[in-house]
Amino acid sequence: MSSSPAASEVSPIADAGPLSLCARAPHVPADRLVAEMVPPPRFDSVRFATYLPDPNQPSQTEAVRVLEGFAAGLGGAHAAGGGRRGFLGLGKARAAKAPAGPRGVYLDGGYGVGKTHLLASLWHATPAEPALKAFGTFVELTNLVGALGFQQTVATLSGHRLLCIDEFELDDPGDTVLVSSLLARLVEAGVALAATSNTLPGKLGEGRFAAVDFLREIQGLSAHFRTLRIDGEDYRHRGLPEAPAPYSDEQVTKAAYATPGASLDDFPHLLDHLAKVHPSRYGALTDGLTAVCLTDVRPVPDQSTALRLVVLADRLYDREVPVLASGLPFDRLFSEEMLNGGYRKKYFRAISRLTALARDAKGLASRA
Repeated sequence: MSSSPAASEVSPIADAGPLSLCARAPHVPADRLVAEMVPPPRFDSVRFATYLPDPNQPSQTEAVRVLEGFAAGLGGAHAAGGGRRGFLGLGKARAAKAPAGPRGVYLDGGYGVGKTHLLASLWHATPAEPALKAFGTFVELTNLVGALGFQQTVATLSGHRLLCIDEFELDDPGDTVLVSSLLARLVEAGVALAATSNTLPGKLGEGRFAAVDFLREIQGLSAHFRTLRIDGEDYRHRGLPEAPAPYSDEQVTKAAYATPGASLDDFPHLLDHLAKVHPSRYGALTDGLTAVCLTDVRPVPDQSTALRLVVLADRLYDREVPVLASGLPFDRLFSEEMLNGGYRKKYFRAISRLTALARDAKGLASRA
C-alpha cells in the first residue's frame, strides 16, 4: 500500500472501502442449497395469525381455515413411510399407504392478496422440523435441479413432509415440464405440495387468476391439488410513494463508503460477473450485505443477462437489501421487446422489486 501523504490522509472508513459483488465467487455445497430452502427473511415472522383477512373477501378467511387444517394433517409420519431418509435419499423408507384426499394445495389469486404470506404460514405451521419441509420459488427449484441434477434432487427431497413452491412460472415450457416431472416423482414418494403461480402472458384478466393455466401445465398432477381461490385488492398498490430518481455516481459512491457492509459495483461489470456465477449461488453472493450500491445503471443488453438480473433482484428482495443506484431508473432496465415478450412477468416483477428496494435506500443517500 502506498505510504504517500495523500494515502495517509484517507479516513478509516474510506480506507476499508465497500465490498464488491464482482469480487465474490461463492461455492455453495449442495446440502446448503437444500438447507436454505426456507421462507426468506421477509417472511420469517409471518403466521396465519398475522394474516389479516379482508372482511369483504370471505375467500381469504376460508383459505386460512383450509390451510390450517392442511398443515395439521401433515404432522404424522411421512406419507410414503417413516422419517427422513437423509441427504441424497440414503436409507430405505418403509412403504405405507398414502393418506386419502389431495396431497397438494394451490393458492389462486391476483397480485398482492397475500398468497406468499399464506404459503410461508403453511410452512411455519406444518408440525415438522425444518429439515423435513422445503420452501422456494419456482426459479430456485429449477436452479436446484441444475446444481444437483434431476435424480439427486428427487432423492434429496423425497424424504420431505412438505414442498412449497412460490410463483410457479407458466411462461417457460421446458422448465414447467422439468418441474412437473419432479413433482410427480415427489408425489409418488409421499411429499405434500403447495404452490402459487403467475399467469401466462396475453391472457384475459392477466394478473388475476391462473388456476386453469396451472392445472393444465402440471397435467397428470392436477388431481393431487385442491384449489383455493383468494379474492381481494392488491394491498401493494395502496398509497405507495413514487420510485426515487437515480442519484449521481458521487452520491452512490459516498453512501457506499459511509455504510458498513455495503457493496459498490459498476452495473455493467456486475452483469458480466453474474454470467460467471450459477444462479443457485446468488443468495450466497449477497451474504452479509447491508446495502447494494450500483453506478452507471443502463439497459440490460440481452435476454440471458436480463433473466440473471431477475434472479438477483429476487434474492435481494427476499433479504430486504436496499439498492442505491445512479444512471437510468429501474423502469428503463428492459427493452420494449423484452417487456412485451414471453418473460415479461419476470421483468415487471424485477422492476417492482428493485424499485421497492430503491425506496428503502433513500436513507442511505442522506449519508452521502
